[in-house]
Amino acid sequence: MLSLSIVNFNALSPMGLLLVFGGVLLTVYAALYSQKNIRLFHHRLLSFCTFFYSTFLKPHSKDEGSGQQAALESFYKVQANVYDATRKRLLCGREDMLALAAAQLKFQAQQGLFEHSKPIWVDIGGGTGYNVEAMHAFLDVPEFFSAIFLVDLSPSLCDVARKRFKRLGWNVKILCEDARSFRLEDHLEKLDHVRPTASGFPDYATANISSAYKADLITMSYSLSMIPDYYNVVDSMVRLLAPTGLIGAVDFYVQSIVETTGRNYLGGSFNRHVNWLSRVFWRAWFDCDRVSLEGARRDYLEYRFGTKKILDQRNYLLGGIPYYIFLGCHSQGLFARSQDLLETIDASCTESPQIIPAKGHDFLLPLLPQPAIPIEIRSKAYESAIINLSSNLPLPSTFYQNHQARIYYDEQLKKHTQFNHDYLYSFTWEDPRVDQRILQINDSDTILCLTSGGDNLLEYLVTANPKRIHAVDLNPNQNHLLELKVAAFQALPYADVWRMFGEGRHPDFRKLLTEKLSPHMSSQAFQFWVKHTGRFTSSTSFYDYGGSGHAIKLVRRLSWLFGLRRQIQTLCNSKTRNEQREIWSKIRPMILSRTLHWALVGTEWFLWKAAGVPPSQRQLILRDALDMPQDVSKQEWVSDTTGEAMWDYIVNTLDPVAQNTLLSDENYHYLLTLTGCYTRRCHPLYLSPKGHTKLSQPQAFSGLRIHTDELNEITQRFKPATLTIAIIMDSMDWFDPATTAASTQVRALNRALKLKGRVLLRSAGLKPWYVVVFEKNGFATKRVAARGPGMCVDRVNMYASTWVMVKVEEL
Repeated sequence: MLSLSIVNFNALSPMGLLLVFGGVLLTVYAALYSQKNIRLFHHRLLSFCTFFYSTFLKPHSKDEGSGQQAALESFYKVQANVYDATRKRLLCGREDMLALAAAQLKFQAQQGLFEHSKPIWVDIGGGTGYNVEAMHAFLDVPEFFSAIFLVDLSPSLCDVARKRFKRLGWNVKILCEDARSFRLEDHLEKLDHVRPTASGFPDYATANISSAYKADLITMSYSLSMIPDYYNVVDSMVRLLAPTGLIGAVDFYVQSIVETTGRNYLGGSFNRHVNWLSRVFWRAWFDCDRVSLEGARRDYLEYRFGTKKILDQRNYLLGGIPYYIFLGCHSQGLFARSQDLLETIDASCTESPQIIPAKGHDFLLPLLPQPAIPIEIRSKAYESAIINLSSNLPLPSTFYQNHQARIYYDEQLKKHTQFNHDYLYSFTWEDPRVDQRILQINDSDTILCLTSGGDNLLEYLVTANPKRIHAVDLNPNQNHLLELKVAAFQALPYADVWRMFGEGRHPDFRKLLTEKLSPHMSSQAFQFWVKHTGRFTSSTSFYDYGGSGHAIKLVRRLSWLFGLRRQIQTLCNSKTRNEQREIWSKIRPMILSRTLHWALVGTEWFLWKAAGVPPSQRQLILRDALDMPQDVSKQEWVSDTTGEAMWDYIVNTLDPVAQNTLLSDENYHYLLTLTGCYTRRCHPLYLSPKGHTKLSQPQAFSGLRIHTDELNEITQRFKPATLTIAIIMDSMDWFDPATTAASTQVRALNRALKLKGRVLLRSAGLKPWYVVVFEKNGFATKRVAARGPGMCVDRVNMYASTWVMVKVEEL
């Protein structure tokens, strides 16, 4: 053993010191392990030494020629047998790519796309066959696929792959050849299946080759960046891919966000930007091993294929190496499935009748504006599609999703980025039971409503099943949340849905997201939830996040600070209202402390950040308290220096709730706020087993459309007189009386609603200023609920009044 006492540290160079201490650490490390682990350690150490030598020290040999195969063989021949052992941490994202592809393939199988055959898989640049074996974690590879082809140009890696599949006993065809010249028909002499074809549609991918000789899945794992003539290879994959096929890719990249500006077909650019220093460093680093990271490779892949999912990640274990995961399909496959799909989507966005296009070989013909529908009521999705098609670009990613609920929006606009990639409400603060009692929603209604947390919308679907629901929110992240909830009902059993949204935690959320939920979500929503998986897997509740999470966390911290945790828990477990009232009387002095109100609850910061009360809504409360006119400009806004108005408003909200509703049995809104989760006894109806049964039906969400835009932008594009109900919550409170914004929105609602169509809204004011605006623009107004001291108008009791505006005349 090395004795440190005889080492002259002063005489050693820094490199020598590093070697000495490294040797000591290795010796101690080995001494702590058993003989078996020592052998494993030696094997791993030898593997990484071989990798280090081959990658950083060994010169490229030209003994076997100067072509690409010779270059690959020079690089891989020495390290082929240790390739898999050394790439687990370096080549991140391979399992995620395979999981996404497997989830999509399973979904297609459930839809009957493989009814008469099993799919064919081609792995381009498959190397040692790691991907094929790794796919077995997500589906039964030998049973699921009818044929698997591994194509790679390196003989050494192909030899490793042959040994792998001999050990596994799998019939995988290993082909050591150039991906540019690979043709599936050269290797399928006799097919034992007949692939269903969509007769009548043009064969846009090939001219003379039978569609039976197509791959249903093509994968590329860190191979595109090593192919010099990548244009040719990508073009060949377009010809190789079946009409309903998938392409999955994962690779290194460097790119600036500037390069993606104006591209609406990318499927989201969240985390795509790589800073200048990283771009220069990683490009130069990988160039040493003939790995090219220029953005053009990825750009061409996204140009030639339609994007289903895209994900930009970093390998932080090795210094933050950027890599991407891409899941795509034929960019024109949309029209092979149905030439009139674009018209169908447009019609559902605008509530306009669908124009059935004339069948023909030119798929652009039916996409041209039709005189039967005025161009001004075309959806933004339709307009963006026309622009892309005329420029020979893929359609926006939303068009290639399995479900057409989420409507295209431009995520790069400032009005969407202002929310800093987060939602404000993780749950909805309006009472859907009262909505249903007032509106009597039925299956013939077409509803426009604000998304918020999505809870009330799901409740309407359970209790009334309206013909169509248009969910609208300017904040893209609120719609990402709604997409997650919808996907959960489409893909998960009740137990998982309850753990996610009832308990607010699920330790396997990341796995569920990639393997179960991803086929039912847009690319942008998937990106968002990959970034925020910790909201379900951390020790805190999912409901502790977002803007409303500030209030929930504050309640929990204050209860701990004042020693009220046990009393609040007892309050939430009360079995009768009398028991609850008794407990409330004991803790009320602390919760409704004037000192606490003055220091925190009544401040503008808390009202906006935690409670979601904008300044204009706060003015309604103050002017009601002071009995002042509401129709004033910002210059005439009053201040509440004493805090008395906000104090009275909060008391009039909470006291009646504690006195008249039982938190443990019916008032899930406040139960969630106090505890951070629901209970089996008290929760929204959509989270019940009955709700799951209803919402997990195949067509449960066929009438849902999710719009990311201002309410005005959406309503102005509807065909006139098509909506029957608009539920706009408290959105009118947000307008400034000095502007014409409220009048513009009311007129747009009048245009979109049928005669006798209704608008349901709530307000913090008893008679808000905009009631007159409705009356001047063709509505009859009626206040259906008004909250006074001691009164409880619904389970939330947060708003001073509830109004129904009925359209009585056209403008």
